[in-house]
Amino acid sequence: MANKKFFPNIDYTSRDFASIKKELVDYAKRYYPTTFKDFNEAGFGAMTLDTVSYIGDILSFYLDYSVNESFLNTAVEYNNVLKLGRQMGYRFQGSHSSYGIAAFYVVVPALASGLGPDTRYMPILKRNSEFTSLAGNGYVLNEDINFADADNEVVVARVNEANGNPTHYAVKAYGQVISGKLVEEIIDIGILKKFLRLPLQTENITEIVSVEDREGHEYFKVDYLTQDVIYKAATNRGANATTTPSLLKPFIVPRRFTVERETEKTYLQFGFGSDRDTTSDPLIDPSTVILNVHGRDYVVDPSFDPANMLGTDKLGIVPSNTRLSVVARVNELDDVNAASDTITQVNRAILIFDDVTSLDTASVRDVKSSVEVNNEEAILGDVTLPTVEELKLRMYDVFASQARAVTAQDYKSLCYSMPPEFGAVKRINIVQDPDSFKRNLNLYIVSENTDGTLVAANSSIKSNLKTWINRNRMVNDTIDILDAIIVNIGINFVVFGDEQVNRYLVLERCVNALQLKFFQKFDIGEAFSISEIYKTLNAVDGVVDTLSVEIEQRIGSNYSGASFDLDSRTTPDGRWIDVPRNVIMEVKYTDNDIKGSVK
Repeated sequence: MANKKFFPNIDYTSRDFASIKKELVDYAKRYYPTTFKDFNEAGFGAMTLDTVSYIGDILSFYLDYSVNESFLNTAVEYNNVLKLGRQMGYRFQGSHSSYGIAAFYVVVPALASGLGPDTRYMPILKRNSEFTSLAGNGYVLNEDINFADADNEVVVARVNEANGNPTHYAVKAYGQVISGKLVEEIIDIGILKKFLRLPLQTENITEIVSVEDREGHEYFKVDYLTQDVIYKAATNRGANATTTPSLLKPFIVPRRFTVERETEKTYLQFGFGSDRDTTSDPLIDPSTVILNVHGRDYVVDPSFDPANMLGTDKLGIVPSNTRLSVVARVNELDDVNAASDTITQVNRAILIFDDVTSLDTASVRDVKSSVEVNNEEAILGDVTLPTVEELKLRMYDVFASQARAVTAQDYKSLCYSMPPEFGAVKRINIVQDPDSFKRNLNLYIVSENTDGTLVAANSSIKSNLKTWINRNRMVNDTIDILDAIIVNIGINFVVFGDEQVNRYLVLERCVNALQLKFFQKFDIGEAFSISEIYKTLNAVDGVVDTLSVEIEQRIGSNYSGASFDLDSRTTPDGRWIDVPRNVIMEVKYTDNDIKGSVK
């Protein structure tokens, strides 16, 4: 009978340093009692066991780490969560732009009679003119402004001191501005590479404005590489051009790309086609097929098979053996929101006149140098990045919504996924209007100020959001976008501290714990838990018990003026504050609004 090999019994469940070393020592004692006898902690054998145990502990750690980061529920690394969310259809927006309306001024000469401005000197301020705020962030004009428009405000700017007749008039017009500046990046492309993925070196990109190669071919941004048709605005030359200046026209785009974002990097993803795929058309003219039908109601010509569309450009043409020019809009600061009256500097004003050759050169130069800008309302739209937990919830919502808006969660997911170049809102809640007989929905939103506190969204953000929602909303849904009511509160607490721990140290720990807790903003309509404050304070090292917690509303010049009865909204047991669905609670200034004492 053949001898059976002896296989020792090995336990693979030990994963940390101590348990692995214990198993190794037991293994050596059991199977090598005569060979290995040096179990002294200072001996060479013990050092060998320590080394192997250390390696096993490290390998176990990275094994657990790799497995955890492979699933959305357990992943904690921000970029890994983004990659997993991309598989579910979620698109990370990255840095957001801030939007708003600014006032623009220009001084033009008066008519010879002094009765009104000379309209020949009223210029058009072109889109992409650049301005700067007091904080140093750049802003770009997002539309053309015609100072000759009859709706503009015109006032006398200068008069002749001798006779008092006006010599110059000031014209005031409004236009939309967007944060950021235009930056060009040049990328050399080598031989053809299928599914080319280009990393951009420019940081804080909010929008890819244009991509062109050396031969003049333009590449278009699409949502998915299978999308080969985009819509562009074309000048309307019809009779209704005054009311409808542009027409929406479809364009087939064989050269296209998608944008993928991580926390600090932006990538351009191309397909796998080449220029040769566009030299021949696999589809024939439908009219030639129809002529050969002869009474039949079907077509048998294989060249007219719609499936041929799938092989035309292979998810788009990849640039090769060329040089790409990528123009992107970039935020210069981490926070690009601007308070009112802070955008005052003109960097580059692009002005054009109807017939500059017939105008006085010195007067034209004076008009160009007279351009001024000021934002009468705050420029908002840039919000802090969502946390890992918020990201996961939004990814689940995106996967469930499937690019349509039916449920309340679908609408929330749709609003949060608005492209960054249109701005963003911090918190959203949607409620069916109880006073409406139809399916009218009230969408409550709130934005974020320059200091990270909550503030009402401006009109530009609301307009962009409504346009974005209209693409996917239900036909029978009507949407009203309203401001959520912000209620600022303060917290006063009293705790009983351990006599062996310094009272001031305990108080500092308590305040820091509450500041960390309320750093994350509430949701609109989220109930306020007083019990959670007790729980947080009791968990602080040095706290024996929490004696009392008092919530009070903060009202003043720096706080929201909303009226809110905390007493009537607090439950009888004092554990919760019931919050209406259009109200959001906020501890605005955690340094001043959280106070306490230690007994």
